[in-house]
Amino acid sequence: MRVANAAKILAGTRDNPQGWRIEDVKTVAKKYGISYRQQGTSHVTFRHPGGVLVTIPARRPIKPPYIRKFVALIDSIQERT
Repeated sequence: MRVANAAKILAGTRDNPQGWRIEDVKTVAKKYGISYRQQGTSHVTFRHPGGVLVTIPARRPIKPPYIRKFVALIDSIQERT
């Protein structure tokens, strides 16, 4: 994973939160130190070490409200640093 790709994906989600794939969200999560798990379920749970959770359905397309919640998680991480 390249940091430039994660930054580009995050910028794209801010501009247009529609049509994103779960692989894109996982790439951004790795860059910001967010762990995730998907144990045989249709959802992926993202957890930041600070305890914040965001659960996103893995099916495509991911609906905009889920992407907005994930971007809000990233924003809260950036505010802390």
